Amino acid sequence: MTTKMRSEIAEQPAALRATLDSLLPRVGEVRELAERTRQLLFIARGTSDNAAVYGRYLAESRAGRLAGLAAPSIATTYRRKLDLDGVLAVAISQSGRTEEIVETLIWARDCGAKTVGITNGGPDSPLAQAADVALCTVAGEEKAVPATKTYTTQLAALAVLALGLGADVDETDLQRVPEAVEKLVDDPGDLDAVIEGLADKHGAVVSARGLAFSTALETALKLKEACYLHAMGLSYADLLHGPIAVVDAETPALLVAAEHSPTLPGTVALAERVVAAGAAAYTIGGGAELARAGTAALNGPDLPEWVAPMGLIVPGQLLTEALARRLGIDPDSPRGLNKVTQTD
Repeated sequence: MTTKMRSEIAEQPAALRATLDSLLPRVGEVRELAERTRQLLFIARGTSDNAAVYGRYLAESRAGRLAGLAAPSIATTYRRKLDLDGVLAVAISQSGRTEEIVETLIWARDCGAKTVGITNGGPDSPLAQAADVALCTVAGEEKAVPATKTYTTQLAALAVLALGLGADVDETDLQRVPEAVEKLVDDPGDLDAVIEGLADKHGAVVSARGLAFSTALETALKLKEACYLHAMGLSYADLLHGPIAVVDAETPALLVAAEHSPTLPGTVALAERVVAAGAAAYTIGGGAELARAGTAALNGPDLPEWVAPMGLIVPGQLLTEALARRLGIDPDSPRGLNKVTQTD
């Protein structure tokens, strides 16, 4: 059985190439807009909010710009005006039609912010029309409810945004991403072992830190929405502050890290602690060092940390799709979900 979700996972290398080809020439346009700002405010929900977490860490760790995540209810429910002079507001929506996100971006503009919209909905979508600069991804139509290629292309757009912010990175690293993703689609690692380890479990903890934290959040979201698993996405720093008590033989951990990251030693130490406590620690990325520390390993990309999340999510997507089928769930149409979610 080939699901739409599985087909769209396989389409990601082409979608990333098309998106980067379209957006990299616009770095100068982003730079010109960003020159008049000093900090960033990301506006998003759901999967797009997980992408925004990547954008925040990228802006702060590589571009030296303070960044934060918006609470849209301040705009849409409390209707409170804020002084956003000097702020670059970045709204992210796959469809570009989520009313709350469009309304919040317009609110940010009216409060004095410069605005960027990131969407797969095209230049005629409400979000693109509301933004000073619209970075439209080129993922093509996504039919499965769980987002895959629209998520990774959002990350690509955020990497382009970081270049416009003057990030201290090598732009050529982006050109390596599609091939690295292709390799992971073909060889995600010991997928069967992780599927069997999760098939009879009701919950799991998914943890990372730094730039890979977005991957932990997104993997947990995918497992919740498509496999109905009570998956908790946490920074491993927060996990160690108490929630690690829930990790046991019935609640395994999925631990994520880029191979070339200052957060890798802490992730390895956490994997060793989980295993020593009698629980399973399934790992994603982190190279041989993290794989040795865990119970079973999914591969990561051979990429620098700043672009690694575009590859790190792929094994999690493949795990979600295969585990859903193993559980007798259609991953294309999880219960209670629609492709576009509107909130008040």
